[in-house]
Amino acid sequence: MIKTFKFLSIVLMSLFILYCQSNKEQHAAADSFLPMQIGNLWYMNAQSYTEIQDTVRINKKLFYKFYSLVGGDAVSTVYLRIDEQNKLIEGYPDSPLKTYTRADFNAKMGDKFFTTGEKDENDNEVTVVQKTDTEMTFSFDPIYHPNLKGHPSQVKYIKGKGWAEKFKKLKIDGVVYQN
Repeated sequence: MIKTFKFLSIVLMSLFILYCQSNKEQHAAADSFLPMQIGNLWYMNAQSYTEIQDTVRINKKLFYKFYSLVGGDAVSTVYLRIDEQNKLIEGYPDSPLKTYTRADFNAKMGDKFFTTGEKDENDNEVTVVQKTDTEMTFSFDPIYHPNLKGHPSQVKYIKGKGWAEKFKKLKIDGVVYQN
């Protein structure tokens, strides 16, 4: 009887811990400006969408594989993670020591940072141009590029949803949102 009670106590404690971890992951998605879970989908149409397909370790850090189809014939694969400082980092398995900072979700309005810090044509000066509790917009200016300097582009994120585009369907952590 005592052994059965101990066994049931261990099982119940294990289930409680699993529930808390699952609940924590759901809250993490709602708190993130770019929720990352295999199966997440940002869908415009059958020719243009992005989905998280897998995970991979790059330089011993976990990255999510984002596969995009653009216009039905262009394919892009990027590997992203949100680091301990709440920065969105891009990396690649074939260049494990090179990373790009695509967003800093802890930055304040007007803060600036660089995507690589290399001061080359691929380095962008990034400025936080809009920030609320639920939205954040970054302006990317390729200031070291001879032809593109002064022609910034913007990327906006919505907390719990990711990119702020007019998607027909979003699937975030198993929940489908239709527009």
